Amino acid sequence: MANFFEIDFLSVETKKSGDAITIRYEIDGMTRIHVVDGGFQSTGLSVVQHVKQHYGVDSYIDHVVVTHPDGDHAGGLRTVLEEMNVGALWMLRPWIHAAELIDRFETYNSIERLAGRLKSAYPNLSALEEIAERRGIPIYEPFQGERIGDFAVLAPTKRRYLDLVVESEKTPEAVEEEASATTKAESFFESVLAKVVNLVKAAWGEEVFSTQETSAENEMSVIQYANLCGKRVLLTGDAGRGALAEAADYAPFVGLQLPGIDRIQVPHHGSRKNVSTELLDRWLGPRLSAKPSEGQETFTAIVSSALEDKDHPRKSVVRAFVHRGAKVIATEGQSTRTGHNAPAREGWVAAKPIAYPDQQED
Repeated sequence: MANFFEIDFLSVETKKSGDAITIRYEIDGMTRIHVVDGGFQSTGLSVVQHVKQHYGVDSYIDHVVVTHPDGDHAGGLRTVLEEMNVGALWMLRPWIHAAELIDRFETYNSIERLAGRLKSAYPNLSALEEIAERRGIPIYEPFQGERIGDFAVLAPTKRRYLDLVVESEKTPEAVEEEASATTKAESFFESVLAKVVNLVKAAWGEEVFSTQETSAENEMSVIQYANLCGKRVLLTGDAGRGALAEAADYAPFVGLQLPGIDRIQVPHHGSRKNVSTELLDRWLGPRLSAKPSEGQETFTAIVSSALEDKDHPRKSVVRAFVHRGAKVIATEGQSTRTGHNAPAREGWVAAKPIAYPDQQED
């Protein structure tokens, strides 16, 4: 059989969006299966069922990758590790770096105590570690420069990851600080106001993104790149602007000359906090003078977003990808597949792209 790949963005349908991606590819007679995130705990079984149905009942998963510790990405992987034969688990565990971090936490002088506190701060990762150790699945760290099958890790670097652990709101000192009632009230009203977004009419090419930054946990996201069958594939998790910039800096070292991607995961379900005009220009090229005709798009952008999640994807983000020639597809109630030379699947049809919005968030 000729070389092929298929990447499935599975439908994660709750009131919030989540990510669950399964990949199968065959290069020069070698077939590999690669799972990236598993959605929430409640959606883990659907990932297992999908792999068994479409890749084979006795499928062996070569690599499971946890992009970052949030429950909408890591939760469902508990079921995957329990139910499937897995060759390797790739995830970052802050507690194993407690000795390197101890001097950066003023209130801690015990490495063991710091490690325990970091472990409790990230229960999803801790649960996956316990399952992997019990089942004899080796755990590796996906720092920049590592290879996961045919995929190269572009970000994060170890140094930046440790900085993010210290900066995170989940760090021991941040969690243990007592917030005053006034601060809590202010945080509540700020979160409410952040969700009140006005839509304004916008001309072709106009782009407005949030001035806020995404969370430290999202910035920890593992960014992976592979050239499969001549197609440049980028998986971003919930990567923020810092992670995307770090990955772009490293791209030439894995033979990726930017701009230019053929298949890209839209970061963080299409949030406005994760991208910018400058970063999208760097990864995908400058804005086109006019919208490409249907069928003339130059690359595919896939966003994992739930039907009930009215906040994702943001219209400004959809517009920005279309500005650079993308066909933008959202899961929203149905799993979607992108690939090359992939085996036919009965009942699967081409996904309908999101229509170009003529409005965007102000």
